[in-house]
Amino acid sequence: MNERDALRALAADLPHAGDDAAVVDGTVITTDMLHERTDFPAGTTRYTAGWRAVGASLSDVAAMGAAARAAVAVYADEAFDREELDDFVAGAVDVCEAVDAEYVGGDLDEHVEFTTATTAVGDVTDAGPVTRDGARPGDALCVTGEWGRSAAALRLFERDSDKAVERANELFRFTPRVADGLALAGTATAMMDSSDGLARSCHQLAEASGVGIELERGEVPVHPAVEEVADDADERFELAAHFGEDFELLCAVPESELAAARAACPAGLTRIGRVIEEGENEDETRVTADGEPLPDRGYTHGDE
Repeated sequence: MNERDALRALAADLPHAGDDAAVVDGTVITTDMLHERTDFPAGTTRYTAGWRAVGASLSDVAAMGAAARAAVAVYADEAFDREELDDFVAGAVDVCEAVDAEYVGGDLDEHVEFTTATTAVGDVTDAGPVTRDGARPGDALCVTGEWGRSAAALRLFERDSDKAVERANELFRFTPRVADGLALAGTATAMMDSSDGLARSCHQLAEASGVGIELERGEVPVHPAVEEVADDADERFELAAHFGEDFELLCAVPESELAAARAACPAGLTRIGRVIEEGENEDETRVTADGEPLPDRGYTHGDE
């Protein structure tokens, strides 16, 4: 059983689960776990690890259209190197400050593999939380920022070059889109973050909302770093759409409000397709790209 199957199995017994974060009495709360073997390639600094780990949870707060308030982290390793620990905390503090939140501590533990678990909390605004299940046929499908930066970072980590590794660490330190999520609250009909990749996120949003999605490949904004590591347009789209871990926002916005939403998003908002009736495509494919089925392929914990 992979992560998605496990979440479906638990959904009936956990009414607050199933979205990017849970909302309890106006408070948004979310948690994540990352491991050295699967999440931090060789060359990842502890500063980058602290930034990225806490940033992943802050991204879930952003996806709910909430204001980030605070974050904590568990830091576990075989031994505690003081410089590495200080660097991790510095990264956690800095990513919180980047979104007007506060890093308030956590826990230390011994473990055979460097592992961190993070929790972030936020506050729902008067506009209310934005969930995955509200997309409507006729909405514009939009994304923030640029895609493929984490895929490019992984390719650069694999190069035997100090300059490439330094660049990879920079790319790994994404800015959680809290400001954009707040700007879209009250406008977006559905929203989620892209930790599992653009393609898989489109399938998840379509499934939650009971709609179909038509994507335009050429409209997906690809991060310039992808040009450094991809050989052609097909590979660039593969890295931007299927790799995951970019932590941008995917949302549905009424066409009538698209111009205002674009103007309000500091990271930029790009229309990449449209929401359609479920089954509107002739072969009833839920998500297509340029008229062809878009595989539900991305990052899932527990996949073989």
